[in-house]
Amino acid sequence: MLRDRALAPGYGFKRGPADEPVSPGRSGRWGTGGGGTPAGAKRGPEPRGLRQLRFPRPPGGAATRAVARAPQPMGGEARRGPRPSFPEVPALAPPPPRRHDMEPPVLSSTEEIVELYRELSRHPGLSAACLGPDITTQYGGKYCSLYTEWSQRDLARAENVKFCRQYLIFHDGVSVVYSGPAGTCSEIKDELLSRESPSGALKAVLRKVPGKEKEKEKQFLEVWDQNRKVKSIDLTALDKHGSVYDDDQFGCLAWSHSETHLLYVAEKKRPKAESFFQSKAPELGASDEDTGHPKKEDAPLKGEQFVYHEDWGEALSTRSVPVLCALDIEGSSVSVLEGVPEHLSPGQAFWSPGDTGVVFVGWWHEPFRLGLLHCTNRRSALFYVDLTGGRCELLSEDTRAVWSPRLSPDRCRIVYLENDALGPHQQCSRLRMYDWYTKHTSTVLEAVPRQAWGAFPGIYCGALPGLCWAADSRRLVLDTAQRSQQDVFVVDTVTGTTTSLTADAPQGSWSVLTIDRDLLVARFSTPSCPPTLKVAMLPDTGREAQVRWVCLQDAPPVPGISWGIRTLRPPPEQEHPQYGECPGGLGQPLPPLLSSDPPTHPTSTGGLDFDAILLRPSEGPAAQKPPLVVMPHGGPHSVFTAGWMLYPAALCRMGFAVLLVNYRGSLGFGQDSVASLPGNVGTQDVHDVQLCVERVLQEESLDAGRVALVGGSHGGFLACHLLGQFPDTYHACVVRNPVVNIASMVATTDIPDWCLTETGLPYTPDALPDPAQWTEMLRKSPMCYVDQVRTPVLLLLGEDDRRVPPKQGLEYYRALKARGVLTRLLWYPGNNHALAGVEAEADGFMNMALWLLKHLRC
Repeated sequence: MLRDRALAPGYGFKRGPADEPVSPGRSGRWGTGGGGTPAGAKRGPEPRGLRQLRFPRPPGGAATRAVARAPQPMGGEARRGPRPSFPEVPALAPPPPRRHDMEPPVLSSTEEIVELYRELSRHPGLSAACLGPDITTQYGGKYCSLYTEWSQRDLARAENVKFCRQYLIFHDGVSVVYSGPAGTCSEIKDELLSRESPSGALKAVLRKVPGKEKEKEKQFLEVWDQNRKVKSIDLTALDKHGSVYDDDQFGCLAWSHSETHLLYVAEKKRPKAESFFQSKAPELGASDEDTGHPKKEDAPLKGEQFVYHEDWGEALSTRSVPVLCALDIEGSSVSVLEGVPEHLSPGQAFWSPGDTGVVFVGWWHEPFRLGLLHCTNRRSALFYVDLTGGRCELLSEDTRAVWSPRLSPDRCRIVYLENDALGPHQQCSRLRMYDWYTKHTSTVLEAVPRQAWGAFPGIYCGALPGLCWAADSRRLVLDTAQRSQQDVFVVDTVTGTTTSLTADAPQGSWSVLTIDRDLLVARFSTPSCPPTLKVAMLPDTGREAQVRWVCLQDAPPVPGISWGIRTLRPPPEQEHPQYGECPGGLGQPLPPLLSSDPPTHPTSTGGLDFDAILLRPSEGPAAQKPPLVVMPHGGPHSVFTAGWMLYPAALCRMGFAVLLVNYRGSLGFGQDSVASLPGNVGTQDVHDVQLCVERVLQEESLDAGRVALVGGSHGGFLACHLLGQFPDTYHACVVRNPVVNIASMVATTDIPDWCLTETGLPYTPDALPDPAQWTEMLRKSPMCYVDQVRTPVLLLLGEDDRRVPPKQGLEYYRALKARGVLTRLLWYPGNNHALAGVEAEADGFMNMALWLLKHLRC
């Protein structure tokens, strides 16, 4: 999976009252949304069939457009006003200014752009939440504490800082009665992992401690009660294993049900190695026996210094051989658990019912390891290792890819996500359930072939929430992409029924943080509103749609940004031959592209469609006819959801319109859409983006003479393709770690399977591409079109990128230079594929902004 984390890590709209006139015959214009939803605004039932922005006609025939606006300063509403008029030029006056000198202004002062980025980068992201135990007051009411963790960019320190904030929630078991903050924020220092015990009485913390002088960094495992630290164990000094994993792929910190042990994953201890020629001088007073026969366990291995150790690829270069470890809290002793088969790498572990053993996900690492980050297609299975006898038992099928197992509160059932092994790195997943006592595995939810409004869209998520079960141990909650937004659903594991918990809530991107005792905590954002904190009580079975969300921590919408979503349909000649019709569909054909009339049936006999999100300035002169920045996402099997993203928001505040394209192959549109793209990269996805650009330029008031491309990873692949295939459309380009030559990438990336799968070729670990396959990979690459590129290109490359090695960008840079195309390359040491370091991210934005201003003549 080639993801564009500069855009997508984020967070995720709501159409409001129809209040802006649209001239008759102008149907199909892009609807707009505002920064956040006006107070009291709710989303009504979704239309049957594909969701379209509809422009209802009031009596008299005048068309109106559905809009939602951000609350504006001084209580006013920003509207698109008339173009400014220019006085006539006197006969003897100098020639009139050039066309672009008369365009609405875009923020162009470097100092002002720096201040804008500084301001927007201060908006924190909400990363975790934990509910404390219920406390009953003397009047019979209940309240609990809510602990939350946030992260914020600190540009002065060039790092992301973590801080916590606590809240109090008063509830009656049915609804939230009152909630509010308790105290101020405080920074979290050097915490790698933390976990509350099941009772809430204890908390475990994995902490890193910088070494003194030349000492290496240490790791401590601490146990806290409500008043003090009761244990602090130096794991580094115990020397039982290497560094503890704190990542989301393998890492865990799990309490036993008895709260006497902690379970975690660490790197296997590696024997010391030394040169064949290294010798140690005998210590004074040592006997011949001591010097001639050192202890076997302490003897360094000769000639093992430079042995290559495989790792798990991008962002996991220090992960090679994980082991399961258990801490006996009372005895302060650590044990490395035995019984895990040698061909497996364990992770995502938790204690089994009764604390008799450990349940874990095991990834096959033979014949060699492939990149794991964002790759939910790696062969893996669910296992149980019995700590009394060391026996390891398979709990799931061993030919699939599984992850994210979660034990029910009654300790009877385990749910987990499942994909097909190999194939696309991200897919529509199945939800499976294993009964601990009957040993029966059932499928709760299957993959959804085709998304339809009014029906569950399928599961597209990197993981289930850490706590996802309702108190009844029957229902669970999860969030998933639903076309270009993200919503929260409750799933009945017995009947397989699903209910949206955000259908009547503001539209945008919703993510579940935790659920405990049916108190649900979520994060919500929109493209113009940074993350906010929401809480709700999960209603009883059958009444879930009556859920009522309460805002616990609000964030004011960013002014000056309007946005909307649009569904597009490719022309017949660009339809996928296999997915041109929906199997069994009984609906009518889709309406014309950008039509204002929605289909009347939930399914359609038509082919696959796709979405785009348009952000544009909503106030000031730049709102009249701004330049356009086109951003296709990475992956390619990823998705832009209607949530907060720093780069698009900052560009929009500068005065650019920003188009985020969810081309066919994106997540959230059904498994058919995902399956349609492999074998068609470089054509289907490129044509979708170009079609979207042409339509938005026709339908919106935008400057077609000032259009730019910005993309990372597969988004960079598409940007480079578009430059060569449609050179007259684009006038500036910025790409981050782009794929430019699949044929040269296959031997250097951590995901060689991606190169063959997306090209439409079969992948096996022992396969060597033949000349025809090498040719096919090159034919689908942007390098085939480099001779047609005339647009100035800025390249941003991460030196430590394992996914799309920087040699890809260098290859493109040299090809452009050799052809006389203006190009510039920025090289970021210490940064990998995402370029997510605070300093690199900020520098990348500034250079991107200045490049666009210069070459779009803003």
